[in-house]
Amino acid sequence: MVRATNNRAWLLVLPALVLIIASAGLPLMAVINYAFQDVFPGDNYFWVGTTWFQELLNSSQFRWALARSLLFCLLVLAIELPLGIFIALRMPGKSRLAGFYIILMCIPLLTPWMVVGLVWKLLINVETGLLGSALAAIGLVYNLENPVVAWATIIAMDVWHWTSLIVLLCYAGLMSIPDDYYRAARIDGASKWSIFRYIQLPKLRRVLLIAILLRFMDSFMVYAEPFVVTRGGPGTATTFLSVELVQTALKQFDLGRASAMGVIYFLIMLAVSWSLFKVMMKPAD
Repeated sequence: MVRATNNRAWLLVLPALVLIIASAGLPLMAVINYAFQDVFPGDNYFWVGTTWFQELLNSSQFRWALARSLLFCLLVLAIELPLGIFIALRMPGKSRLAGFYIILMCIPLLTPWMVVGLVWKLLINVETGLLGSALAAIGLVYNLENPVVAWATIIAMDVWHWTSLIVLLCYAGLMSIPDDYYRAARIDGASKWSIFRYIQLPKLRRVLLIAILLRFMDSFMVYAEPFVVTRGGPGTATTFLSVELVQTALKQFDLGRASAMGVIYFLIMLAVSWSLFKVMMKPAD
């Protein structure tokens, strides 16, 4: 006898699905529509097919903006992942101090992107900022016109803002490891490095993949920090793909080209996110 399947549980997620379609699905459809048309004032639309996509893929300006965005993602991940794991390993375990450290780690995450940019811009100000005035006192000038300094500033902001996310994820993963593993390791005389290499790191595999996925999406979409602090400068040194897209859409009012850029942006994020998801769902050896 075949038992009937009750699918009424899907009704519980129906409101969320409706909200997602209304807030994300409809705007995405509009962007895809604009990507194949040339838009003029007065609601005048002219079909251009894949012209915008061909121009973007052949544009050195677009390719350099994409390269800067990907480089920024790699740099912040290379810093934040090891740093987050290091801090998580040194946080207290199941004790009263654990709650205090968790709250401390949450403070940067609760700070809005725009506020982070404004705070750091004030911090590096030569006349009033703590860091800027301290460097000026010893004869050094915090010069954002230097591309290396501009990049270092944006990376430092991102590291301060988002390392806590990796710390909290890794800490939760470490707390979920049964004590039996540690007891067996102590009986075998395993060193701290061996415990990390053969127990903690394998158990953190999926947690770290989730952290990489979340941080890739956030860092690839970074906009507020470089916009507030450097305005994409000096020159185009910090003009990431997000900044290039906003400038194309709002300053140049080239909606067709900006929409095509947004579609490519979306496809890149979708491809990377799907790849990481497939790796994450792969059974561990």
